[in-house]
Amino acid sequence: MVAHGPGPTRLASRLGGDLDLALADVGLPAWILDRGGTVRWENARATELFGPQVGRLGIEAFALESREVFRRERTKKLLGTATTSDYPAVMVLASGRHVPVEVHTVALRNGGRAVGVFGVAELDGEPAPPPLVSPLTPRQRQVLQALAAGCSTAQMAETFHLSKETVRNHVRGVLHALGVHSRLEAVVEGRRRGLVG
Repeated sequence: MVAHGPGPTRLASRLGGDLDLALADVGLPAWILDRGGTVRWENARATELFGPQVGRLGIEAFALESREVFRRERTKKLLGTATTSDYPAVMVLASGRHVPVEVHTVALRNGGRAVGVFGVAELDGEPAPPPLVSPLTPRQRQVLQALAAGCSTAQMAETFHLSKETVRNHVRGVLHALGVHSRLEAVVEGRRRGLVG
């Protein structure tokens, strides 16, 4: 389907608007890739979810199992065999979590030649929570659980059959591993990270 009238950039300008600012603020992550597949532009939502990608290859934001479909769909647009693509994929958030997305892309043309690709990604629901990786040793987890239960150093020493000094060393290890300065902060941070029930 061919659009009639001025293009979106000209029309926005005529209305006194700025299409670049609108795309930068749109709620879906969006990118522009050059012919070589390098990210040349991304909006704020893309940076927030996937981390800064400008200057990197666009394929790097995709999970290994989705890289082939990314390559295939991008190549179609560059060769001119397709102008648009809509496909499911898995991308990798800045946190390292894998999230299913629906990718929508369109060829950017200069005359009849494709010079790049514009795309957006719709996240399919909420990303799955990351697997729990504890910064604590098994003993430090026990100590944190005991702290959350309100146990004193003496009570932990008796329960774990350790000296009070050894318990204090474990408490210091918990504080260091969680990046906090007090036992109370350790419990709060442990709950925030899901380390304490």
